[in-house]
Amino acid sequence: MKKICLLLLSVFFISAIADAQTANQQDAKMNKFISDLMSRMTLDEKIGQLNLVTPGGAVTGAVVSSDVDNKIRKGQVGGLFGINGPDKIRQAQDIAVKNSRLHIPLFFGLDVIHGHRTIFPIPLGLSCSWDIKMIENSARIAATEAAADGLNWVYSPMVDIARDPRWGRIAEGSGEDPYLGSQIAAAMVRGYQGTDLKADDAVMACVKHYALYGAAEAGRDYNTVDMSRIRMYQYYLPPYKAAVDAGVGSVMSSFNEVDGIPATGNKFLLTDVLRKQWGFKGFVVSDYTSVSEMINHGIGDLQTVSADALKAGLDMDMVSEGFLTTLKKSLQEGKVTQQEIDDACRRILEAKYKMGLFEDPYRHCDTMRAKTSIFTEANRLAVRKAAERSFVLLKNNNNVLPLKKSGTIALIGPLADNQRNMLGTWNIRGEYNEDITVAQGLKNIAGNDITVLYAKGANISDDSMTIANVNNFTNEIVNDTRTPQQMIDEAVAVANKADVVVACLGEAADFTGEASSMSNIGLQQSQENLLHALVATGKPVVIVLFNGRPMTLNWEDKNADAILDVWFPGTEAGNAIADVLFGNYNPSGKLTTTFPQNVGQIPLYYNHKNTGRPLHPGDWHKFKSDYLDVTNDPLFPFGYGLSYTTFSFSEPVLNKTTISGNEGLTATVTVTNTGNYDGEEVVQLYLHDKFASITPAVKELKGFQKIFLKKGESKQVVFNITNNDLQFYNTDLKLVAEPGEFDVMTGPNSRDVKTATFTLK
Repeated sequence: MKKICLLLLSVFFISAIADAQTANQQDAKMNKFISDLMSRMTLDEKIGQLNLVTPGGAVTGAVVSSDVDNKIRKGQVGGLFGINGPDKIRQAQDIAVKNSRLHIPLFFGLDVIHGHRTIFPIPLGLSCSWDIKMIENSARIAATEAAADGLNWVYSPMVDIARDPRWGRIAEGSGEDPYLGSQIAAAMVRGYQGTDLKADDAVMACVKHYALYGAAEAGRDYNTVDMSRIRMYQYYLPPYKAAVDAGVGSVMSSFNEVDGIPATGNKFLLTDVLRKQWGFKGFVVSDYTSVSEMINHGIGDLQTVSADALKAGLDMDMVSEGFLTTLKKSLQEGKVTQQEIDDACRRILEAKYKMGLFEDPYRHCDTMRAKTSIFTEANRLAVRKAAERSFVLLKNNNNVLPLKKSGTIALIGPLADNQRNMLGTWNIRGEYNEDITVAQGLKNIAGNDITVLYAKGANISDDSMTIANVNNFTNEIVNDTRTPQQMIDEAVAVANKADVVVACLGEAADFTGEASSMSNIGLQQSQENLLHALVATGKPVVIVLFNGRPMTLNWEDKNADAILDVWFPGTEAGNAIADVLFGNYNPSGKLTTTFPQNVGQIPLYYNHKNTGRPLHPGDWHKFKSDYLDVTNDPLFPFGYGLSYTTFSFSEPVLNKTTISGNEGLTATVTVTNTGNYDGEEVVQLYLHDKFASITPAVKELKGFQKIFLKKGESKQVVFNITNNDLQFYNTDLKLVAEPGEFDVMTGPNSRDVKTATFTLK
């Protein structure tokens, strides 16, 4: 046996050496190619590679690039975004490779956030599945479709940690936890890029927004961010680093400032951390006009901020064209160096080389593949399954769900038969007229023994300012010609004829997303009025909640019989919702963000720190850290989610109670399905360092496993706890694990845990 092990070890090392030699040879070949190309480039052509423009289409700012075709001919463009389709992209690529002097191909990018043409649930919803393989597959499908549509670069994943649900872009990320967020960030990168960037179905990922964008003050988009370095390293930076470790090809800088310097011109972020500490080898692109927006931050004029951004480590300027119009002058005046321009140019050319664009600039321009690989039945089925697994059952009083497949259902609400709002934010290539509504889904799934009666009941909102702002791009809120009371009266009449009411309520798609922050994160008053009237009928009321953020749902939680949070489920919304309502799939989603009782508690998150005067749950005392008018508790905690069945958890059992050095241990918990349905449960592991040189969080997620149990079945779930799980950043920003006692907590969510203790010597 010893000889076999030694032989296997030798084979492993030989293979590793061979792989390293191959990689070195490939790097040498690439370096020679890029060096030769750059030796023939003029200064203007080098600066041109740093210029990213858009001819229009999918834009997120007031500026649109001009004279794009002519700039491409002159070698003044490194990439385009906002267009798609293999024919259109081939035409643009033709200009670059046939009509520019050096024939350098372009990048073609687009915001592919949660699917390309076949739209998956919003990222916040996907994260609630806690299913890493499924999330990776969603990115793989999105990459396949995007590549077939001519694209080679996607501005995703968005990995910003967000603890403030007022911030609209919370919908685009994976919630408030760095551990889970890091797992998802790496999975998305793997899904987009695959194992070979030159493959026909691979696209280069762009992790964003670097960095700390999710901590914008007041939850207001583009706003200032200010935090300690320890909080930054411990809670906000890990998902970006996980994407870098997974090999992400590009990084996008964020709009916000960090330490008083806009991220786009922040050397600490772009060079010291990203390149020197993490070893990132790809290129950094600005967000939309974030270079020129540094002027508004008060840093300087366009020439100054462009030079600052280049020197900080930014490689590509999106839309501002500050690099294109000022870097040559800055070089002449000694404000930037030739080496800095060359370094940025080289990184962009290397990315194009790694994508295989110099070998075949038209790699993703096959019109036949576009016809067979986009919006397929297989992709729609994957979306449907992903949506089902993203739903979170927040309440189910008296087991009103699953619904019986007989009797009469009153389907009521402004989102019950509404195609425009099924996809959620950032669905650039989604076609809403192909989405499945809840009304259609119930018809597809219910069968002949069920009668479904429908009434709209209310508008999404009756507030004129909200309507105007949300309808900026498209009419997501289309108001009825009837009065609000007429609609409520009709809904009540329909409810009185039914056995159960299914009320489809919540947000319009663009209540969340970029530039969609909200100060009121409850239901709109129009819907509140409807819900009050429905509850007053005495019929069981099931809320199907559409949302892109945690919402304040105190009254709803107290008065509705069931609440199923479906987020924005995507293309197959109605079918997935009907599957879960009727029990064809048992919901298994768990929250990845904390739901507050009211906005006054924000920011509210599970991995907070204690104060010197902590308030114990269920208690209230003067001179404690609390409120006079509300408890400190969330409405629904991080990790929370119900099932149609029930699960019991044993106490965690540790194989050791004392460890030392790099020694690890295991924690074992037995989970039993004690209910009447087969189902899945997310078993969660949290750790708490009782005493440390830096004040510790009350608990931190360090592991999870999603398991399936038949009714009556039990399983042992084993977690391996390593020295890495015990580490934290100290005042020197070094990862350390300090001796002392640690609590090991296991359970179905961050609140309802059972605890064991061990000591690190």
